[in-house]
Amino acid sequence: MAASSSSFVATLTLAFFLFFSGSSVTAQVSTDYYTKSCPKLFSTVKSTVQSAISKEARMGASLLRLFFHDCFVNGCDGSILLDDTSNFKGEKNAAPNRNSARGFDVIDNIKSAVERVCPGVVSCADILAIAARDSVVTLGGPNWNVKLGRRDARTASQAAANNNIPPPSSNLNQLISFFSNAGLSTRDMVALSGAHTIGQARCTTFRARIYNETNIDSSFAQTRRSKCPRTTGSGDNNLAPLDIQTSTRFDNNYYKNLLQKRGLLHSDQQLFNGGSTDSIVRSYSNGQSSFNSDFVAAIIKMGDNKLLTGSNGEIRKNCRKIN
Repeated sequence: MAASSSSFVATLTLAFFLFFSGSSVTAQVSTDYYTKSCPKLFSTVKSTVQSAISKEARMGASLLRLFFHDCFVNGCDGSILLDDTSNFKGEKNAAPNRNSARGFDVIDNIKSAVERVCPGVVSCADILAIAARDSVVTLGGPNWNVKLGRRDARTASQAAANNNIPPPSSNLNQLISFFSNAGLSTRDMVALSGAHTIGQARCTTFRARIYNETNIDSSFAQTRRSKCPRTTGSGDNNLAPLDIQTSTRFDNNYYKNLLQKRGLLHSDQQLFNGGSTDSIVRSYSNGQSSFNSDFVAAIIKMGDNKLLTGSNGEIRKNCRKIN
């Protein structure tokens, strides 16, 4: 009897431990985390983001993409911002990021501006999360309160970036799996894919689609071929808008394009190709508000993924290197 009693107590103790440790990460991030320690944080980030986008509208999409690619690799910990060192190969030169991830200089500028108003307080991971939100808002998209209190990773993993970020060749089941591994549902995946309402893609990422695939509008394919030659190595870095209608405005035209078989990437058109996500794409194409609300819920959820908080990680002084 005593043995079973002690076993019960141990089980109960473990249950409490698991409950509180599981909720501790989200408890340590909050929308008012820097209210007292850095009251000028939001205005400082916003002005720098707006300035960068006014110089180049595409930068909003680039900053949003940096946040995605950060969160999908060991959580939203600013690891994508680290340069390679003698101790590790970072994420910047991983296949999904090499020659395409950009906006690092803008994050540097934001960090410098934030350090001037509150030195040593705000993590690079949090700066990236705020910059992503401000980019969406600046380009006409929805607003949301960003949870803050993340800390910065002291390492990065090129291998994890290669393995965890969904490539543009992904089919629907692969996309669902990639997002599930990041704690996101199929609906989250379709909503977050709507980030492709802004930005550009390189010829190398859509060449196979415009020359080899049949579930594509023929006039759309012909237009894209004009600046993306069939031969590998020719025009590889030529750009095309992910949303052929409004590539610098955050709206629901991305989904309308998919209904017309005008998804630029193979992975885009997979969302509307006779599969389980067709109905979600239809609903977002018909309603900007439902897309907006689902996108916000999903990006907040993504931003909670595998965070470093408390005494884990660090607050980097320079986003490109550990202290």
